[in-house]
Amino acid sequence: MPPADLLSRIRIVLVAPSHPGNIGAAARAMFTMGITRLVVVSPRKFPDPEASALASGAGAVLDAARVVATLDEAIEGAALAIGLSARHREFAGRVLPVRDAATEAIATAAHGDIAFVFGTEMSGLSNAELARCAIVATIPANADYASLNLAAAVQVVAYELRVAATGGTVWRAPRFAPATADEIGALFANGERTLVAMRLLDPGMPKRLIPRLQRLFARAGLEKEEVNILRGIVARIDQLIARKER
Repeated sequence: MPPADLLSRIRIVLVAPSHPGNIGAAARAMFTMGITRLVVVSPRKFPDPEASALASGAGAVLDAARVVATLDEAIEGAALAIGLSARHREFAGRVLPVRDAATEAIATAAHGDIAFVFGTEMSGLSNAELARCAIVATIPANADYASLNLAAAVQVVAYELRVAATGGTVWRAPRFAPATADEIGALFANGERTLVAMRLLDPGMPKRLIPRLQRLFARAGLEKEEVNILRGIVARIDQLIARKER
């Protein structure tokens, strides 16, 4: 299975969410990262117009969401259940940073479904609910205020899962032809004459201006079109100087 397809084996499980808007926002957070399987356990209100509004373009995730009565139903058949918690728990078992948990989840997804379980907005997962999860994942955060909004926590987890599955590859800007040494040399020859004409450079006492400009341009990694633009600017300056001197 291609790595990106492993995301199809991820379930996001929301346990007893109080606010339907958080369900919609969580759906949107999931969909932006290519995760579409949402399971909602005993929601206070769902379906709900507020959920649909905050889902924005992720309505398909809400439409396909499963609503179940218990956490056991939500994680049934999963090869691995991972519970989210910011609070220290005495009997938490394995505790991993969310990045490590996402890496392990994607590795295990080759063999079956993975459930990431989130608790209520006010108190998170209970100890009994967390005990149903083989791993506890925690998001490294400000120790003085580690509580994230439910949808924000889902977004962090979804992002880490996508990076674990795809390597975090992103789009690239097009590369343009670099200028040759001869083209850059011609630019400097023209530019040096113009600087003399502008009285910014004394050919008898050049000091370090030209070497510093050469160093600056070398760091810039000029492209052909950029050199052409700069030569056009220099040529226009030459025209104005010549006009003024008439």
